[in-house]
Amino acid sequence: MMADDILRTIDTLVAEEHRLREQAPGKGLDPEERARLQVLEQRLDQCWDLLRRRRAEADSGADPQRVEARPVAEVESYEQ
Repeated sequence: MMADDILRTIDTLVAEEHRLREQAPGKGLDPEERARLQVLEQRLDQCWDLLRRRRAEADSGADPQRVEARPVAEVESYEQ
């Protein structure tokens, strides 16, 4: 997946996240929607992590394509 592909994926995930959040005012999300929102948030964290790491590889002159996405559990355990 190239940087442009990652950014397109991020855009798609963000659009779905916004759609879900816009439904919430006044009625809230049902359990299925809350679960989907959690998956979206995790996947977004994973995509942003991959994009940052690939850009760092490219900036250092290495091949960014060799960097793979980290498991969600690993990405979610980072301290911000």
